[in-house]
Amino acid sequence: MEEINIKEYFNYLKHYIFAFVIVAALAVGGIIAYDTMVKKPLYQANTTVVIAQSDSVEGTAVSLNDVNASQKLANTYSEIAKSELVLNRVIEELELSMSSKELSKGVSIKPIENTSIISIAVKDQNATRSATIANGIAKVFAEEIAKIYKLENVSQLSVAVTPTSPANNTLSRDIVLALAVAVFSVAGFAFLRFYLDDSVKHTDDIEKLFGLAVAGSISKSDSKVKNGNELIVARAPKSIVSENIKSLRTNLQFTAVDRNLKTILVTSTNASEGKSFVSSNLAVSFAQAGKKVLIIDCDLRKGRLHRMFKMFNNAGLSNLLADNIKNMASYIHNTTVEKLDIITCGTYPPNPSELLSSQRNKKVLASLRNHYDIIILDGAPVGGLADSVILANLVDEVLIVTNDGATSRSELTATKEALQKVNANIAGVVFNNVTHRSAKYYSYYGDQNEQ
Repeated sequence: MEEINIKEYFNYLKHYIFAFVIVAALAVGGIIAYDTMVKKPLYQANTTVVIAQSDSVEGTAVSLNDVNASQKLANTYSEIAKSELVLNRVIEELELSMSSKELSKGVSIKPIENTSIISIAVKDQNATRSATIANGIAKVFAEEIAKIYKLENVSQLSVAVTPTSPANNTLSRDIVLALAVAVFSVAGFAFLRFYLDDSVKHTDDIEKLFGLAVAGSISKSDSKVKNGNELIVARAPKSIVSENIKSLRTNLQFTAVDRNLKTILVTSTNASEGKSFVSSNLAVSFAQAGKKVLIIDCDLRKGRLHRMFKMFNNAGLSNLLADNIKNMASYIHNTTVEKLDIITCGTYPPNPSELLSSQRNKKVLASLRNHYDIIILDGAPVGGLADSVILANLVDEVLIVTNDGATSRSELTATKEALQKVNANIAGVVFNNVTHRSAKYYSYYGDQNEQ
């Protein structure tokens, strides 16, 4: 991806709203459960001691040099305060059932910057005991300093009092952090997918990227298949999808305004992108417009038009190409749609490409052009197959159906290049399964074209 379109990224994020909600709920729920059920409350008691360094005779004022000396020794004093010597004495005097190592985990001793004051903080699950230990450390520390440095100027500035609330009650902060982590995690995952996404979307500038026009867009609709009926233009002619198909039909007529449009090949890059759905409904739309239409299932590998039109498939195109062309009429079947006939794919042959490139196939198409206004060929996907590339040179226009957000750019480029090598006249790209907002847009213009 050459550049990031911020607007498109935020539109892409809308698909992750549900993920945001789920991840945020799990994160917040987990934090609440941990803080209320697992996390043990700790109470913190605080006290401070001040150390004055003086070699002066008793009764004289403390000099600036004395203060500076005390500040420089503050770090040393802090280490002494949390040493095993001091902690073991505290444990012994308070009769605590723990080792000095266990006690040190809840003790924090540090000098206050630019002062000769040392801060002592003790955390314990018992509020009263935390204050008792803090005062005990201050007392033992003063006594040990007096022994080590022969220094009597150590005073406790504040007596530790029993705390009334836990010091580790951070539920509100943890919830905010959990929400932030959830949001950034989902947004980051979405951004990574968006950045690495190589799929072709209806919002892309198809003309700029591929030199192709957008012939039409078919909206994503849960009502496309009802009781196995995919012929939505016949079943629901006023639906959004039907209007999209009519708009596609109109666009095709405009592209061929200076020539006689007779044959249209509908193909795709890969399977399951909706080419049969588009070709069958486009054929119905042309028939509804008063045209005499024939749709031919040219996918001799996995053709399924016979199922869509609920027809037998024992006599289709492959059988016709193996028979005498004079018997062509017996392979053309009427459908339930007025003015629309069909030739199914027939028996799946072992050599579909050879049949489609045969002179007999060319003669069949040439003969059919004299009997129908519009002939729509539902071809096989181009990816890795020669079938539709062979047919592309025999028709007036080619439509490439892509599944919005599913077909990769490299695949569409390869499809376009394969068709252009045989000088195919590509009418444009048809986006299938476009989101609801875009469906409204194209439906509106479809309505205008029908008026």
